[in-house]
Amino acid sequence: MRQHATRLSVLLAALFLLTTTILLWQSAFGSGIARRDAVHSAEQHRQEAVKLAKEAVDHSRQGRGDAFLTSAEAALQSAMKAGKSEKVDAAIAELTRAVEQGNAGHEDLARTNVEQAVRHLSEK
Repeated sequence: MRQHATRLSVLLAALFLLTTTILLWQSAFGSGIARRDAVHSAEQHRQEAVKLAKEAVDHSRQGRGDAFLTSAEAALQSAMKAGKSEKVDAAIAELTRAVEQGNAGHEDLARTNVEQAVRHLSEK
């Protein structure tokens, strides 16, 4: 009976040590993976915002106001997911103004705002 209790204690101690090691390993190295994925995701959103903003500019040049607004709003949503930086924040402000100007019927001003947003988002 005593040997059984000793073996059980050793087994439980080994299980505890293994579990602790796995948890520490995940916290030490798992956060790096999560951080890398978050940076990658933010970059994808930034690129998507650039693409959509360029589409908005093209729609504006073609006189397609509804398509312009749809693309500008989508670009704004993508930019808002593109992480925090001075350039992204400036682009968000420009896109917000573009949507407001577009809704007010000021298409030339709106296009200028979107073009500025493209510049900000294209800079790293």
